[in-house]
Amino acid sequence: MADLPPARLAAFSRPFTHVGIDYFGPIKVSVGRRIEKRWGMLATCLTVRAIHIETVHTLSTASCIMALRSFIARRGTPRVIYSDRGTNFVGTSRELCDVESAINEPEIMKEFVSTETEWVFNPPAAPHMGGSWERLIRTVKNNLMSINSSRTLRDEELRNFLVEIENTINSRPLTHVPIDNDSDPALTPNHFLLGSSNGTKPLTLLNDTGVVLKQAYATSQVLANQYWKRWLAEYLPEITRRTKWYTYTKPISIGDVVIIVDPQLPRNCWPKGKIIGVKTARDGQVRSATVRTAHGIYERATTKLAVLDVRRDGE
Repeated sequence: MADLPPARLAAFSRPFTHVGIDYFGPIKVSVGRRIEKRWGMLATCLTVRAIHIETVHTLSTASCIMALRSFIARRGTPRVIYSDRGTNFVGTSRELCDVESAINEPEIMKEFVSTETEWVFNPPAAPHMGGSWERLIRTVKNNLMSINSSRTLRDEELRNFLVEIENTINSRPLTHVPIDNDSDPALTPNHFLLGSSNGTKPLTLLNDTGVVLKQAYATSQVLANQYWKRWLAEYLPEITRRTKWYTYTKPISIGDVVIIVDPQLPRNCWPKGKIIGVKTARDGQVRSATVRTAHGIYERATTKLAVLDVRRDGE
C-alpha cells in the first residue's frame, strides 16, 4: 500500500492549495415554466478536507472555466488541481494553457491566470484515485436526495441549499468529539476557513493603537498555528493509520500482455493488449500504464489491468 500523497500531508499551507475537482448531478430546477438541469462543481481541499461548491449550468468548457474562476476568486489560486479526464476538465486545462501561451505580457498573464497552477489528470476508468473527493460528493448527494425528491427547486433555492450543504460538511468533526465541556472542541474544516466550527467569534472592542493591533495580529497567528498543530497531532495519525500489505506483487512492465477490465462489456469481450509504457509513483510502484490494443492506445490504472501468464516477445 502506497504512502499518502504529499497533498494530503501539506501542513501549514493555505486551505485549497491542493484541490480535487469533480462534478455531480444533474439536478432538475424550475425556471419559469421550464424544467432545466444544473450541475454542481465540488472542489475539495485535500489537506484539511474542506469543500467548496459552485453551481454549473452546462457541461461545456466555458461553464467549467467560469465556475473555476469563481472558486479561485473566493478561495485563492490552488497550486495543484486534481481531476478525472472529463472532457470539460481537459478542455479547461487546454484552454488555460492556450491563454498562457497567447498572452506575452508577464503582468497580464499573472493577473489573468496563475502560471504556477498544475493540473493533474487521473487515468481513465480509475475513480478510486479520486476517492478523496468522490466520498464527499456522495455526502452532498445524500443531502440533496433528502429534499430534492419532494419537489423541483428553483435556481435561487438550489444555490442557497448547496451553500448550506457546504457549510454543514465543513462543520463536520475531523477528530475525536470530546464528551466533557472542558476539552477543546473537535477540529473541523471550518476552523481553518472561519476560525471556528460555526464561524462565530466573540466580539471585542479594540483600540486602533499600533500596540493593540500588533497584539491582535499575533493572537490570530497563534490561534492559526494551534489549529495546525492539532491537525498534526490528532488528524494526521488517523489518516495514516492502515494495515500494511507485506505481500510483494511483481509490477506491470513494458511488454506484458494484459486484459483491460471494462465493466461495461461482457467478461469474455474484454480487450487484450500489450503494455507500451508505464508511470511509476514515488514509492517505485507502477500506478498506471499505456496499453496498445487492436482498436487503439489507452491509458488505464493498473487496477484495471489483468496480466496474462504468457511469455513476452523474445523470451
